Amino acid sequence: MGKKLYVGNLAFSVTSSDLEQMFASHGTVESAQVIVDRDSGRSKGFGFVEMGSDGEAQAAIAALNGHQHEGRALTVNEARPKEDRGGRSGGGGGRGGYIGGGRRR
Repeated sequence: MGKKLYVGNLAFSVTSSDLEQMFASHGTVESAQVIVDRDSGRSKGFGFVEMGSDGEAQAAIAALNGHQHEGRALTVNEARPKEDRGGRSGGGGGRGGYIGGGRRR
């Protein structure tokens, strides 16, 4: 199984395809994804790359961490497991989603 890497400080113009090409010279890229804001569709400036092996992942980290790309120093390290943030509760604390300060007197 491959090793998942976090890639931070990406220029907002970088696409998932660009990310894959950036890492391809360091080994087999299983997947590459730039994370985008679901409302605006704009890049959040970070992404994840899954390399084919641990050795390839370590080579990519060594080569690309701190590397300048489009004027920005990349941050590349092993991705941490996703934290459980708990379920999302809709509706603002059980008040039916009403946002307001009540009646003014």
